Amino acid sequence: MSYAVETRDLTRIFAGKKKRRRKAGEEVDESVGPVTALDNVSLKIEEGELFGMLGPNGAGKTTLIKILATLLLPTSGQALVAGHDVSKDPFPIRQVINMVSGGETSGYGLLTARENIIFGLWDKRNAKVRMLSTGQRQKMNMIRGFVTDPDILFLDEPTLGLDVNAARVIREYVTNWVRGQKGKTVLLTTHYMAEADQMCDRIAIIDKGKILACDTPENLKRMIRTETTFRLEVDAIRDLTTFSTMQGVKNFSHKDDIAKNRSFLTFILEDEGPVAEILSTITLQGKKVHSLQKSEPTLEDVFISMVGRGFE
Repeated sequence: MSYAVETRDLTRIFAGKKKRRRKAGEEVDESVGPVTALDNVSLKIEEGELFGMLGPNGAGKTTLIKILATLLLPTSGQALVAGHDVSKDPFPIRQVINMVSGGETSGYGLLTARENIIFGLWDKRNAKVRMLSTGQRQKMNMIRGFVTDPDILFLDEPTLGLDVNAARVIREYVTNWVRGQKGKTVLLTTHYMAEADQMCDRIAIIDKGKILACDTPENLKRMIRTETTFRLEVDAIRDLTTFSTMQGVKNFSHKDDIAKNRSFLTFILEDEGPVAEILSTITLQGKKVHSLQKSEPTLEDVFISMVGRGFE
């Protein structure tokens, strides 16, 4: 069976570099790296699939996209796009793909939107690109991605930095584009869990260049359904060391809201046994519990369960 995208033990290592820093009153050079951005990544993406790559910043998502888009060569392993090897036969790949990256400088800033693309953004058609808002630039950028009608589209965090409404419009358009036509394939990278859950047929979770899991969103969440997820909102809490070492706590993560002076705690538990000890630990620190919720597992819970930390 041929795949729209297939990688076999794909590895990319970036060479080390020197970094100058001040030490003991004088500047010294230190070597940093090498860095393994992709570590033996093997994936198969079927034609017509909306495939998600979910992971935090620095996980290797953009490096993978750049290799598949023939912009970067792998260190080892193999990547095939539309049946062609990215290292040996890039030209036919470029005829059937396009790529959109969120947060990038879209088009040529000194040209107008009309000059960058043939259609779209009609009310801003004569505006210089550098004068467009972030949302307008990204909308133009998305149009550039679809204007060639590619068979395979690589979307690298396309909703990054967009407001809720603009992100929703992009998600709906991409989903309808794949579902409404035969033979269109999308590889979407994101660190937004809800976005991946809503859009994707299958999702690969990646961290530190390694694929941790790959399955449908429902099957990924089913992996930890035997565990219990509790979410608490409490007064801002500083001493968190006790939680991760409690008996029965499989994994723990937290986020702080400085403006509200609150902490949001997420516990992955083997069962409900540790809840009493968790609450007792919080109250002994003089902190108030504002809410406690037992919830169905999310993709973020899957990630926390695997690596012991959240996406932030």
